[in-house]
Amino acid sequence: MPPLIIAIDGPSGSGKSTLGRMLSRALNLLYIDTGSMYRAVALSVIENQIDAGDREAVVKLAEELDINFEGDPDSLKTLIGTRDVSELIRTESVTTMSSIVSTIPGVRRAMVARQRELGKRGAVLNGRDITTVVFPAADYKFFLTANPVERAERRYLEDQLKNSKTTLDETLTDMIERDRRDATRADSPLKIAEDAIVIDSTGKSIEQTFEEMLRVIKR
Repeated sequence: MPPLIIAIDGPSGSGKSTLGRMLSRALNLLYIDTGSMYRAVALSVIENQIDAGDREAVVKLAEELDINFEGDPDSLKTLIGTRDVSELIRTESVTTMSSIVSTIPGVRRAMVARQRELGKRGAVLNGRDITTVVFPAADYKFFLTANPVERAERRYLEDQLKNSKTTLDETLTDMIERDRRDATRADSPLKIAEDAIVIDSTGKSIEQTFEEMLRVIKR
């Protein structure tokens, strides 16, 4: 039986990461957080003092990075080589840089190649172009969405746990701008694959959405 691939796309705050981890644990599959991969590139750009405007240098760096994942989905470690960068990639500066480098076509191609390599053993992947670009022939393709205000509220609550001083209004404004960038970028824009199963989680608990996805897979 070939390895099972479950692909999950959706905008920021739609629950992709949480639900991806839950499915990975329930089905005993590798969890690949593609967003963390772009964050790892962003961290390396910052640490190597590379100008984000120098696309050639950024792409070269991305192609050389050995990004991997290790551990349980809930305590997943993001590695660059053997170095654990799980905490370092969650800073605000890395988040900002990640939104820049992720729009560079060469960086996206490098990450797609790495994602496909990691996915050969079977995996759950979430991101913004998994169902359309990375694994268009995935066994199960989901597109998660929710009302922008509800998505912003989820992200705001997450940020408060990290002692962020960002307000809810700022989070919503940032999310709307990020949605616009994701949907209009020239390379691998966020869009719904024709055969993806769309799940709107507005007003639903994470457990309700998880059960809905699991029913589809078990069916």
